[in-house]
Amino acid sequence: GPQFLHVITKKGKGFTPAEENPCSYHGVGKFDPDNGEMLASGDDLTYTQVFGEWLCDMAEQDKRVVGITPAMREGSGMVEYSQRFPSRYFDVGIAEQHAVTVAAGMACEGMKPVVAIYSTFLQRGYDQLIHDVAIQNLPVIFAIDRAGLVGPDGPTHAGSFDLSFMNCIPNLVIMAPANENECRQMLYTGHTLNGPCAVRYPRGTGPGVEVQKEMTALPLGKAELLRQGSRVALLAFGSMVTPALEAAEALGATVVNMRFVKPLDEALILDLAESHELIVTIEENAVIGGAGSHVAGVLSAAGKPLNLVQMGLPDHYIEHGTRELLLSQCGLDAQGIAASVTARLAKATCQDATFQVNSN
Repeated sequence: GPQFLHVITKKGKGFTPAEENPCSYHGVGKFDPDNGEMLASGDDLTYTQVFGEWLCDMAEQDKRVVGITPAMREGSGMVEYSQRFPSRYFDVGIAEQHAVTVAAGMACEGMKPVVAIYSTFLQRGYDQLIHDVAIQNLPVIFAIDRAGLVGPDGPTHAGSFDLSFMNCIPNLVIMAPANENECRQMLYTGHTLNGPCAVRYPRGTGPGVEVQKEMTALPLGKAELLRQGSRVALLAFGSMVTPALEAAEALGATVVNMRFVKPLDEALILDLAESHELIVTIEENAVIGGAGSHVAGVLSAAGKPLNLVQMGLPDHYIEHGTRELLLSQCGLDAQGIAASVTARLAKATCQDATFQVNSN
């Protein structure tokens, strides 16, 4: 008859530091193999830490706040929260679907649930996101970590698709911070809403903006004009704001920190389409179905000419590498952005010249 073989493994087997501290050696960076000490990666604040600090601060202010994680306490920055607010901390295990449904149930009972989850793992709870949370328009915050490229974590952990699969969900507000302080303010903005929202942020550190302790809600669906230029308008989402600003110096371009993926600042988009020759959307998400596609829909619905370049992650899985290397390979660093825009402008100029010759 059927036989069942249960193999019990030991995490870090054969390397004493890993056996003694398995959590610290899950998804490790560089370390000294002689003593097991992790090599310093800098003292800059990570987005994960920004989230963890906000969650503790928010829980102090509002006793309705509850934190939920699908077995990612350390990775999602919830260690301090779990220690300070143990009765309001819920680790549901590796069961993302259950995490989302539990959040929905708690929201129905008047709580303010915060689900801390990696972008790639939210895919597992997609049905629950729609049916249990969004249809009921429940006030659940999804703090989506590892959105975009994840460097050494590889394609299984890359957050390449969350904007594509969330954009189509009614009632859901989607935000993408350009820096650390904006991440904190967006999380607070989500707390003030009466429906579901998602704040997506990348792995690692941001540009180094000081985080303000005071929390202020952002105007819903309003973008931020950072640089006024001409001809080209760069509409940057989240982590792409910094390289867009750098590229704009060479291009003389307008730069907008879009802040909201949904709802979009449609009025600003249409104004920019009137005053610029070319609109460029830049996102750390799959191009197909992402924020750029949403912008294209706005322009098309308004009957505007689609003089649009959509920049984002290509239609293939991205392998391991440093974040800087992968952004460069995808053309999403400052040099890549400037090169793509310059090539598009040159192509448009050639087409105009050809049209003039043919007309004559």
